[in-house]
Amino acid sequence: MSLAIDLGVVVGGTIAISIFGIVFGFFLLGVDRRIHAHMQARVGPMIRQPFRDLAKLLAKTSVVPDNAVASIFNLAPVIALAGAIVVLLYLPFGSFALPLFGGWGDLILILYLLTIPSLAMVAGGFASSSPYATIGAQREMVTMIAYEFPLAIAIVAVAWRLSVAGVANPFTVGAVAANPVWGVVGPLGLIGFLILFVVLAWVTPAELSRVPCDTPEAETELCGGILVEYSGRNLGLFSAAMGVKTVAMVSLAVVLFLPWNIAGVLGLSGTVAYAADFIFYVLKVLLVMIVSVTLLRTGMARFRINHVVTMYWGILGIAGLVGLALIMADVFLGMGVIA
Repeated sequence: MSLAIDLGVVVGGTIAISIFGIVFGFFLLGVDRRIHAHMQARVGPMIRQPFRDLAKLLAKTSVVPDNAVASIFNLAPVIALAGAIVVLLYLPFGSFALPLFGGWGDLILILYLLTIPSLAMVAGGFASSSPYATIGAQREMVTMIAYEFPLAIAIVAVAWRLSVAGVANPFTVGAVAANPVWGVVGPLGLIGFLILFVVLAWVTPAELSRVPCDTPEAETELCGGILVEYSGRNLGLFSAAMGVKTVAMVSLAVVLFLPWNIAGVLGLSGTVAYAADFIFYVLKVLLVMIVSVTLLRTGMARFRINHVVTMYWGILGIAGLVGLALIMADVFLGMGVIA
């Protein structure tokens, strides 16, 4: 009976989180487009426009190129969406302290899972047989190699600092969410984590293939690049995957650097506390997305692919190492290791 109940919780929770991820993801994309338009002195589409675009795509037939590897071409968007949803199963929402799979995963696993949607897009681009998609897939792989380094530094720095502070299982998401890093650092550590927060904000648009790091698509250069041959339901699934991945990536930033809840501050309890914390979580996600995605893509032009590598392996990689060094120096000073 217990196994059946556990299985039912996992299945029901997965379905609920999947629906939430898709709906909230398209809501974020709608907000992003709306604010982006207002920043350019345009009216812009309604926030519900991504939902209408998805409905239109799902109603159309997917066209498969004659020379494409049809099985991989059609399977890639399904894997991308599934991979993005799996990431959400390891992340908390509001004061729901432990994620669905909180006892079986950690931050390193999330780091790997975040690559699945991108790898699926790469596989689909190569399978399409289009030269534009092939170039886009190559650029996507180069971009992944570039931004994974500073992303890993930010994640490892947070877990390592919590470990030094005596937090049990510091690589688990629940431990990170329950123990904000800002409360265990001194002045140098504070500066280090601020640097890493900025680094993670810059990693987000690359992880989501948004301007200025959308070189794999680059409509003006590659006619859509990696997705140029996709249409109909397949393109709709890729759009849903990007929406869910947006929720996952921004939620990860919130868990690492903004994990606080508001119910305790307001003295709330019960269902009202859960609702308040969830609304607070949504507001934090919106804030991080606007800063790390909307502002950057509005204020900057697209990078060239060599600039992407220089940016993430050079500038942000070095910045991440400086932040990590400051955090380590803060620990050693606190222990009296450094005179």
